Parts: sequence; C-alpha cells; structure tokens
Amino acid sequence: MQRHRTRAAILSTIFMGLGQIYNRQFIKGLIFIAAEALAVYYFIQNLGRALWGIVTLGETPSHLEKVKGVSKMVQGDHSIFILIQSLITILVLIIFLSAWYMNIRDAYKIGAEREAGHQANSFKQTVRYIMDYKFAQTFLILPTVGILFFTIMPIIFMIMLAFTNYSAPGHMPPAKLVDWVGFETFRSLLVLKSWSHTFYGVLTWTIIWAVLSTVTTYFGGLLVALLVSQQGIRFKGIWRAILIVPYAVPQLISLLLMRNLFNGQFGPINQYLGYFGLGGLPWLTDPFWAKVTVILVNMWVGIPVSMLLIMGVLTTIPRDMYEAAEVDGASAYQKFRIVTLPMILFSTAPTLITQFAGNINNFNAIFLLTGGSPVNGDYQYAGSTDLLVTWLYKLTLDQNKYNMASAIGIIIFIIVASFSLYNYRRTKSFKEEDMIQ
Repeated sequence: MQRHRTRAAILSTIFMGLGQIYNRQFIKGLIFIAAEALAVYYFIQNLGRALWGIVTLGETPSHLEKVKGVSKMVQGDHSIFILIQSLITILVLIIFLSAWYMNIRDAYKIGAEREAGHQANSFKQTVRYIMDYKFAQTFLILPTVGILFFTIMPIIFMIMLAFTNYSAPGHMPPAKLVDWVGFETFRSLLVLKSWSHTFYGVLTWTIIWAVLSTVTTYFGGLLVALLVSQQGIRFKGIWRAILIVPYAVPQLISLLLMRNLFNGQFGPINQYLGYFGLGGLPWLTDPFWAKVTVILVNMWVGIPVSMLLIMGVLTTIPRDMYEAAEVDGASAYQKFRIVTLPMILFSTAPTLITQFAGNINNFNAIFLLTGGSPVNGDYQYAGSTDLLVTWLYKLTLDQNKYNMASAIGIIIFIIVASFSLYNYRRTKSFKEEDMIQ
C-alpha cells in the first residue's frame, strides 16, 4: 500500500505544505504554505507583465502629449528595464518551481517512511538533521541564488541583447522602443561589409596574437626554467628572484612603464638606439611594429609565470628516469626530448590551454599598452592592435553599440569554449587522469 506517500504528494502538488501537514509536520507545512502564498502574491503582481514584456519589450514609447493646452512629456515603456524586470521574475519563477518540486519530494519521502512504520520527524528533529547532514547543501543556497542573479542573469541579458536592435538608429530607450530582430545583428557583423571587414580583421589578429603570445611565453619560460635548473649554475636563488621581478610588479605599472619606454618620440629605447647610430622605430605608431611591441612586452610579463610553473614540474620528475636514459647512452638533447619535455607537457597542457584562452581575452596587455592604436581608417571603431575583447569594450563604453557588442561577446565565448573543451579532452592529462589519482 502506498496510501500515505501518494496522498501527501498529491496534496503538496495542489498547494505547498499540505502534504507536510498531512504527514503531521505542522510547522514545516506552515512554512511551505507561507512561502507559496508570498510567491502567488508576487506572481499575480508581476508574472503577467513579465511574459508580456519578454515578448513585446514594451509598446508605448515616450511622447509629447498636450494637457490643457500645455505640451507634456509622457514617460513610455523603457524596453531595457522591462527586459531586466522580466528576467528577474522568470528567474524567481524557476526558483519557486524548484522549491515546489522539493516540497513534493519531501512529502512523498515522509509518507513512505510513515508506511514503513516510522514516525515523521518533528520540526526540531528536522532542523537537527539539516544541521548535521545537510548543512553544506543548505549553506550553499544563498551563494547559489547570488550567482543566479548576479552572474547568470547578466549573461542571459547580454545574450538576449544580441537579438535586439538596441542602440540601432531610432531604437534608443527611453525615447524609442527596442524590438526583437532575430539574427540580424549577427548577419550584419558577419556579412555586411561595413562591419564584417572590421570583424574578420580583428578576429584574425586576435587569433595570431593568442597563438604568438602563448607560444612565446610558454617556451620562453621553458627555456629559462631549464637554464636556471641546470646543474652547475650558481646562485640559483638570486637568478630566480631576478627573473620573477616582472611578475611580482603589478601588471598595470609594467605596461604603463613599457608604454613610455617605447614612445617613438621621447621614449628611452629610441634614444638608446640613436646613441649607437641607429634610427628609431615607430614602436606604437606603425601597425606592424605596434603588434611586434605588444608581443615583446607580453613576453616580458608572461615568461616568469611559465618559468615558475615549469620549474615546479621539473622538481617532480624522478631522477632515476634520467639515470636510466644515461645508462642507455642518451645525449642531453635525447634526455630532454624523451623524458623532460613529455613530462612537462603532460603536467602543463591544461594550463597551456588556459593561457591560450586567456590571451584571446587579454584586455590589459592591449588596452594599457596601445589602447588598440594605431588608428585603422578601414575599421569600424577599432584600431590595428584591437582584440575582439577591446573592440567590444569600445563599442559598449565609447559608442553605445550594445547589440553589436553582445553579438561579439557571444562569438568570443563560442570560440574560447569550443577550443578549450576540444583540446582539453585531447590532452593526456585528461585521458590518463586515473593514473595520477
């Protein structure tokens, strides 16, 4: 017989808390009833408008209206505020539905225990059980709700903006309304010549930058780590301390200092070149040399990070592997190729993938060093050294092109997520995970 569990589940489905009251858990049941009563009141006030708002984004723009012969501005619907409020209401609905489902499960479970001859826990016993066995899950409810509203909701909002004409001419709230346009923004970005030329140009440089900056810093750090770790090198601690200084100095200070050092007119580097009879270079004013400069400066900042990582891995390689290679007559290069490099790559491959993904979004290196300059007359609001992420920043903060910036953000996410997941799953660190458990 499943009489108690079935009745409790049906009652809790009809209204939260009724199943608990049926199971003689009166305080818990009253708490659930109060929660649903508040939720019903909230949804009566907001859910209808939320569903209307998410579909229409508003129907009445702000307009002038004559009242007793005097023109008066009548505030209309603000599409962006409506979209945000609708999202909040829908997320609250999701939380409520989750709580409703948990309430049904709880009533069903307690009903099953009653059928087995066990007495339902009192409210005090329930609280004690939660504190002893479910404390972690209960404690995580608050941060989970915070993540939902302050992390997930902004991401959803950004994605939805990409499918509107927000910031297009004639569609800037509150004076005008915003409309859903489907994939029109993506079509303009990828096909329309005025935008696509900039997009593909910036995307190409972003990929080149990510590859070069990752390769140079990783293998530069590998070289330095191997040199410092060689037997016979004296004062290793001093060398490590000197080489770690660029990493220890805040990146903001390093990049702004480098910007002044590479100044084409007054920078010390061109002055030093002049002392040796060499002409100065347009480090930050020529598109090609500006790209060379950001790669060089990124090496200065990034090599110490890779060096520290690889030096840690070198200390974990068993000495007997090298001794076995020496017995077999392996040369120094063969020991590096057969023993050292595979062990380093095995341990650092996930970090290498993370560095590549991070370099695609390396905002600081470009923005603080060149600001995306030099100017490129063929680009829409982008310079010759702009990455997708710095172009997105300019479109948002400087040009108010929110829908276009949102579309670029989605494309960046697709690129980074696809590359990271695909390559991480192909690494030996992932395939042979059980070997190092």
